[in-house]
Amino acid sequence: MHNFFKDNDTKTALEAQYEAQKIAFAPIIFQVAKSMRDLGILETLYDNDKLGLTLNEIAKNTNISTYGVKTLLETSLSADIVKVKNKRYHITKTGYFLLKDKMTRINMDYNHDVNYQGLYYLEDAIKNEKPSGLKVFGNWETIYPALSSLPEKAQNSWFSFDHYYSDTAFEEAIQILLKNEPEKILDIGGNTGKFSIKLAQADPNTHITILDLPEQIALAQENISHAQLDDQVDFIGLNILDHTKEIPSGYDIIWMSQFLDCFKEEDIVALLKRVKASMDKDAYVYIMEPLWDKQRFETSAYCIINTSPYFTAMANGYSKMFNSVDMIDYINKAGLHVIEEIDNIGICQSILICK
Repeated sequence: MHNFFKDNDTKTALEAQYEAQKIAFAPIIFQVAKSMRDLGILETLYDNDKLGLTLNEIAKNTNISTYGVKTLLETSLSADIVKVKNKRYHITKTGYFLLKDKMTRINMDYNHDVNYQGLYYLEDAIKNEKPSGLKVFGNWETIYPALSSLPEKAQNSWFSFDHYYSDTAFEEAIQILLKNEPEKILDIGGNTGKFSIKLAQADPNTHITILDLPEQIALAQENISHAQLDDQVDFIGLNILDHTKEIPSGYDIIWMSQFLDCFKEEDIVALLKRVKASMDKDAYVYIMEPLWDKQRFETSAYCIINTSPYFTAMANGYSKMFNSVDMIDYINKAGLHVIEEIDNIGICQSILICK
C-alpha cells in the first residue's frame, strides 16, 4: 500500500490557515476556473502567451466586459491560473492544464454537470445513507436507472467520466482476459456494452453475456445491435442486489469492471458469494477497480478518493472507492482468494484475478 499524502500536517500555522481559506472559497474558485475556460479567456491567453494581453485586450478578444474579465482574472491570479507582468496577463501551468488536459476537463465537467448542485446535500446523505442530492435530477432511489433520463449535459459528462477512467484500460484488460482463450464470459454490470463490444471484436470465438439492470440492458442492446454483434453477445436483465436471485452458471470468466464500487460492503460480499456459488472449478473472477493505494502518482489517488462523495450524495448513499486492503478483505470474506494482482492498467486500474 502506497503511503500517499504522507506530508500532511507539515505546514506552518500561517500556511495551514491559507490552505483552510482555499477550501472555504473552493466553490468560487471552481466556478471562476470553469468560466475562464468556457468563456474563452484561457484560450485567448494561451494563444497570446508570448507577449501576454492587457485587461482591455482580453475583454476585446472575448467580447466580455472589462468588469467581468477583471473579476475573473483577479480570482484566477489568486488561484495560480494566471500571472501578470507589466500589466499583461499570461496563462500559468495550472491554467494550461485547466484548458488543455483531458483528464482535468472531464473531471471539471463531471463535477459541474453531475455533482455540483447535489453535493449541497452531502451532509444529509452522510446522515441518512441515501443519495440526498439526486433529487436535483428527479425522484430515484439510485442514479443507475436514472442515467438514461438525466439531462443531456449531465448524462454526457457522467458517461465521459466513467468511460475515461475505464476505457484506457480496455485494450490491456482484454488481452489479459483472452490469455487463456475463454469461450464464455459473463460481464456483470456491463453498462452500455462498450467493453463487451471491444471484447467481442477482439475474439469472435468468445461469447459474452451482459448482466445488468433492465434500464442499462436496453442501452447495451441498442449499442450491440449497432455494432452487429447480436450473435456473439446476449443479455440478462437483473437487479443484482436481489440476493435471492442466482448468478447464472457455466462461464469461464466472470468479469466485473468498476462495478463493485457501486455497493456497500455487505452487498459486495453477498454478491461475490453468489458469484462463487455459480462457478465451477475451472472458472475465474476478474475484478477491475481503480484502487487508490495502487496508483503510480498521488494525483491519481487524489482523484479517485474524491470520487467517493459522488457515491454518497448522488449515486446511492452508501458506496465508495476502494483501497486494495478493503477490496481483498471483501473477496476473502466471500470465500474467494486472489491468485494474481495486475496493477497500472490504463490510467488507474488494477485487476484482481480470483478463484
